[in-house]
Amino acid sequence: MPHPLQYCLAILKQLLLLLLFSLCLSLQAHASNDLLMDTVQQFLYQESQALGQEVMIDITPPSPHLPTCVSPEPFFPNANHPPLGRVSVGVRCGENRRQVRYIQAQIDIIGSYAVAGQDIDRGTLITGDMLTLREGNLGDLASQALTDQNDIVGMVAQRPIRSGSTFQSHYLQAPQVVKRGQRVTVIAEGAGFRVSREGEALSDGAQGERIRVRFDTRELVTARVIGQGTLVIDF
Repeated sequence: MPHPLQYCLAILKQLLLLLLFSLCLSLQAHASNDLLMDTVQQFLYQESQALGQEVMIDITPPSPHLPTCVSPEPFFPNANHPPLGRVSVGVRCGENRRQVRYIQAQIDIIGSYAVAGQDIDRGTLITGDMLTLREGNLGDLASQALTDQNDIVGMVAQRPIRSGSTFQSHYLQAPQVVKRGQRVTVIAEGAGFRVSREGEALSDGAQGERIRVRFDTRELVTARVIGQGTLVIDF
């Protein structure tokens, strides 16, 4: 029968080994989370730094109980929304990128944004002299607010916009450059050929929109508006 002191030392040794093992696992998990957080931080900074002069990013740490994310690869689930305000970041993990988890972050950016410099009536074609610039936290703006003047000038107001208001994307519409019933030129081109035909637009169309055109032969095609009275068929 082992001596009581030897028995106690053996138990103590096992406890120390278990403690060291748990500590190693904890350190490994913390190191993995640190790598994940750093990777997401760098990704968000790269995506948002061009939007303003100062970028502030606050990331909600992932749960420590989640499995290790090997080779994290961040992405935006909705690439159409600018990286501003409260955002969700997807992260692919593992060699085959089959594991996906989502991390929440707050992005605040101090920068310039355009507001109406005067009252703008519905149906008005917006020009640069109708805008003025302000400085502030872009993250505080509405999710559909347009901050770049290039996205505003040349658009048509679809509702009255008061002086000092930001421009929401659903307030604006591209001007109609093709009218229903108008005679238009439709261009079809590809490798080594270019053909143009005249037809009748069956609906109004803004730059970049696809509308239907009827030729004199009664043939119908769908073409993309590329300018005043000009459309193209994409192959």
